[in-house]
Amino acid sequence: MNWFDFHLELPIVDPTWIFLLVLLIILFAPILLDKLRIPHIIGMILAGVVIGEHGLNILARDSSFELFGKVGLYYILFLAGLEMNMADFKKNRKKAVVLGLLAFIIPISIGLLTNTLILKYGVLTSVLLASMYASGTMIAYPIVIRYGVSRHRSVSIAVGGTAVTDTLTLLVLAVIGGMFKGEMSGLFWIWLVAKVILIGGFIIYFFPRIGRWFFRRYSDNVMQFIFVLSMAFLGAGLMEFIGMEGILGAFLAGLVLNRLIPHVSPLMNHVEFVGNALFIPYFLIGVGMLINVHVIFGEGNALKVAVVMLASALTGKWIASKLTKGIFKMTTNEQRLMFGLSSAQAAATLAAVLVGYNIILPDGGRLLNEDVLNGTVLLILITCMVSSFMTERAARKLAMEDDASQEEEESAAGEEKILISVANPSTVRDLMNLALVIRDSKQKDNLLALNVVNDNGSSGVSMHRGKRYLNQAAKIAASGNVPLQQISRYDLNIASGIIHTAKEYGVTDVIIGLHHKGNIVDSFFGTLAENLLKGMCREVMIAKFVMPINTIRRIDVAVPPKAEYEAGFPKWVGHICRMANTLGCKIHFFVNEETMRRLQALLKKRYKETSADFTQLENWGDLLLLTGQVNDDHLLVVVTARRGSISYDSSLEKLSSQLGKYFSDQSFIVLYPDRQGEPQDYMSFSNPHGNSETQHYEKVGKWVYKWLKKN
Repeated sequence: MNWFDFHLELPIVDPTWIFLLVLLIILFAPILLDKLRIPHIIGMILAGVVIGEHGLNILARDSSFELFGKVGLYYILFLAGLEMNMADFKKNRKKAVVLGLLAFIIPISIGLLTNTLILKYGVLTSVLLASMYASGTMIAYPIVIRYGVSRHRSVSIAVGGTAVTDTLTLLVLAVIGGMFKGEMSGLFWIWLVAKVILIGGFIIYFFPRIGRWFFRRYSDNVMQFIFVLSMAFLGAGLMEFIGMEGILGAFLAGLVLNRLIPHVSPLMNHVEFVGNALFIPYFLIGVGMLINVHVIFGEGNALKVAVVMLASALTGKWIASKLTKGIFKMTTNEQRLMFGLSSAQAAATLAAVLVGYNIILPDGGRLLNEDVLNGTVLLILITCMVSSFMTERAARKLAMEDDASQEEEESAAGEEKILISVANPSTVRDLMNLALVIRDSKQKDNLLALNVVNDNGSSGVSMHRGKRYLNQAAKIAASGNVPLQQISRYDLNIASGIIHTAKEYGVTDVIIGLHHKGNIVDSFFGTLAENLLKGMCREVMIAKFVMPINTIRRIDVAVPPKAEYEAGFPKWVGHICRMANTLGCKIHFFVNEETMRRLQALLKKRYKETSADFTQLENWGDLLLLTGQVNDDHLLVVVTARRGSISYDSSLEKLSSQLGKYFSDQSFIVLYPDRQGEPQDYMSFSNPHGNSETQHYEKVGKWVYKWLKKN
């Protein structure tokens, strides 16, 4: 018997070893590439070149690479749609459209000339190849985040412009791909446009509604992930069904589902994780296996093609950014940043070249030959390097300029600590998701989850149950890649535990859920909220959700008169704006005229990217006026005040009864802003109810006495 019967035949065909080798490449390639300062996307392609049949012939490009390759291609375009910042695009849409059109028209015009005159390609090949020059991938976007200039207008314009150019490039790609999937006839173009409009309209209209319906009924993370993936491939399949390229459907599905999947949500983290960990690297390695390095530097025209592609793409993008700078009177650093962010070629370029490479012409040739396929590797490598260098240089200079006042104002706001009280397993997910969308993502370790156990001698079971709630909250935060500090403590009651914890940890905001009434004489907010408000001056949110927060379509905010004079006015406005920007929805403020002016000035100064409407609400005493304005898929935020505050009014006493009567089936947040002064004693032997009217009347009496004495 031969105990050491080892034999190795190349290429490897065993599925176990194929998958293991691919995983090892995905694992170790980034470690090596970081030391060499090479973008990961290039490294994966180069790894495919080495192990492919044109390299060491370790692996053959079998059906698994074709399957995962197609999945990865759709995944790239789907993620591009999901990660699009629609708020930034709306804010600078005119400038972004101008840059996008220039970055599409100029490179494609230059490309048509060079492809036909220098490379001697046909019309369709020249058009498809030229459209690749116009596409862009925001591969250098992490650089602007690292330098803290991601909110600069040039970044927003570049992001929006890239969305325009990529959409136009995909349309050109879809049209050319569709031409070779159907028979040419006199009505071909009319029927093609009609099919695209019909399927595109179906995706735009039905996909968000289907998604909102699903997310409201199913909260399981695995089910949500599978659903999102199914919608992406349904969009791709519908486009392929009518003879178009599936990548257009995947990109469109990502755009319309953008609002339902916030960027800070656990679901978005799952989608990005699976794609970046498996599907996209598998696709890139498969692309590399198609590359024949010997052809690039051999007797063919691959090197000549690569030089023409590089010159056309970089020249066109530079001219487009230069013209945008002149039209809108922007600075040189802004122009360099726009050029750097928009010049990298990756996802859409790979999509276009693979589609063209797979199209077989009637004469047996390919629409895009191996010279273009191999030249694309050099195009991606060099443009990614140019993009990274230019973006790094421009972002560093912009970060040192004085016009970064917005970042300075936000940093001057101080440290943020949000405390979430977890006492009910049915509300943990909603409260954690609320905290995730209002937190400042620039600050670390700013979320705390607390479970308070009554110290009554029989608290062992309660402590065990509380730790289970804390673990549930920690899983939700971890799935969103956000650290959470878990706190469990004994105290006399829950309100006392929250107040003492807030003092010990420097908490700035508290989130609690609306309690369930135990009996008919129980109050709407409960004794917990009442004692908590009397015992601390920090912002308190009392939340009730009847649907997941990511399915909210609009935020309606009712603001009382004189709310602008409260100490916590800028902070709660910031929280609401941050929530709206994360969810991609609009805010509708119901305020009086004076408060409206202060709100508009604050939004213009600090939150220009927020979309907001205003309606005058003079009669604050009756929330019945809002019932016709607040729909089932809206979130109602009622800004109120503690007793004795500047904006406190006797009409606020009816708030609990009005909410219970008119908005019992509505998602709402009752928000108590920060207030100045010391907190009221929520419990004492002389004043067991914690009332402070006596102290309030004493202050008023002293003021009247001084006024009379003065006169």
